[in-house]
Amino acid sequence: MTEERSMSGTVGGGRVLGYGALAGLLLTIPLVAIFWLADAFLGTPFVPFDVLDWAARNMPGGLITFAIDTMVSIITALQLGETSTAAKAAEQLMGIAGMVISGVVVGAVFYHLARRRSAKRLSFQAGLIPGLVLGLPVALLSNDVNFSALTAPLVNFLWIVVGFAAWGLALATMYNRLLASPEPVEEPAAEASVETLDRRSFLVRMGGAAATITVVGAGVGSLLRESGGSATTVRYASSSGGVLPNADASVQPVDGTRPELTPVEKHYRIDISSRPPVLEEETWTLPVTGMVDNPLDLTLADLRSDFRPMDQYLTLSCISNRIGGDLIGTQKWTGFSLQDLLTRAKVQEGAQYLRIFGGDGFHETVDIDLINEDQRIMLAYAWDDQPLPERNGFPLRIYIPDRYGMKQPKWITGIEVVEDYEQGYWVTRGWDEEALMQTTSVIDVVATDQAFMSEGMTFIPVGGIAHAGDRSISKVEVRMDEGDWQEAQLRDPLSDKTWVLWRFDMPFSEGRHRIEVRSVDGEGEPQIESVRGTRPSGATGVHGRNVDLVLEAEAGSEA
Repeated sequence: MTEERSMSGTVGGGRVLGYGALAGLLLTIPLVAIFWLADAFLGTPFVPFDVLDWAARNMPGGLITFAIDTMVSIITALQLGETSTAAKAAEQLMGIAGMVISGVVVGAVFYHLARRRSAKRLSFQAGLIPGLVLGLPVALLSNDVNFSALTAPLVNFLWIVVGFAAWGLALATMYNRLLASPEPVEEPAAEASVETLDRRSFLVRMGGAAATITVVGAGVGSLLRESGGSATTVRYASSSGGVLPNADASVQPVDGTRPELTPVEKHYRIDISSRPPVLEEETWTLPVTGMVDNPLDLTLADLRSDFRPMDQYLTLSCISNRIGGDLIGTQKWTGFSLQDLLTRAKVQEGAQYLRIFGGDGFHETVDIDLINEDQRIMLAYAWDDQPLPERNGFPLRIYIPDRYGMKQPKWITGIEVVEDYEQGYWVTRGWDEEALMQTTSVIDVVATDQAFMSEGMTFIPVGGIAHAGDRSISKVEVRMDEGDWQEAQLRDPLSDKTWVLWRFDMPFSEGRHRIEVRSVDGEGEPQIESVRGTRPSGATGVHGRNVDLVLEAEAGSEA
């Protein structure tokens, strides 16, 4: 017998591991597709996303930050599109890859241990072991972090355990087919060759079956989502075609500057779950509990009808937004002042904070004194005169002026009035306790295709945005090649809480240049020019672009 022969048949230790890994791969990919199909058709949990969400919530803050920074760097370097959308897709792919890799590893280890125990054939009970080793903890953690499933927790738990148990049984069946052939005393080379071909034929058939299940499961699941078969998909039409409050502003933005009002479907979203929680308007209520004389339990209809509505044009940014990044957006928010809610609840003496809870497990603490001082702090139920999109916080989210998004819960499910302060979700993970927005300015476009002549000189329009939370912007300055700073024109903003669009008509100078921008807030404070990363208080620094200035066509006269 050759050195590769083993007690488990005709395959040596190294190839046993290989067969186990391959079996794990061929069985886990279809399992992922089945979970995906069941999620789309029945609303059961999609396990890979739950595992990733659980891991993200239990990792140290520094490790989470490193993962976020790495992902953003890759998206930016490869120009993979809008950051929050690309990051969410990458995050979801990581979850799927993690489950597949786990299946490969468990398959290899299971086959290796079975071989070491000189297993001729694996029993039904033995096949349950790997399935339960994976399935039970995954079912438990899924129950802990899943907020998007439409089925009952017990159903979800049993579905996941049964799914992984079937996976384990299939793994054992493949072991018996691949490795449990009886050991002959002396096997002719021809018979060994036939056995090898038989294994290969079996693996080819298994690969074909796995591919079929995967394609059917993933394809049908995707079609169900696109056709509205999933209750987790909600779409709202934009109504932003209306007249904006600054429609008569004299300064016109440079073509290529980002839209003054961000389309709802383009607004960034950063949250702690792979998918948003599903909260149905028919069953959702807002409980206000704790240190109040009049506990409340309000429906969305109550919030819309019982409180004086307020509209605000607001710019919101993520604290993880880099200088010049796209994790920032401007929208019209509709809701009501949080002061009015506290008045109705009759806050008791000694109460100092609100603890606000999101349907995704997020939470934040807000100082009641801050609310009493600022009527603009609102609970919002609409964007762009439409119900909040599910992905952006339906049915209710908070707005706190001058704070990054990390302080502002979405999918609000409860408010508790308390005496003692408790750190919010991201604060416990090392981010800034106040999270005040940093003044920032960005170059969106250097429009060589819009060059024009004026008084015998050629000018290139340069445009972008500047933002300083609720402090407004009083000045924007631009310079080329570290020359003198020159003041840009500012377009009237939508409100004092939104970004300002600016333009600067720069004298043309052919060649490669460095163009930079800086700004001053409405209180006269210049933006911080020293470079600092996003963690823990938001990025600072001057945004610049290297450009090659070459006229693309003969410049026209000034309009």
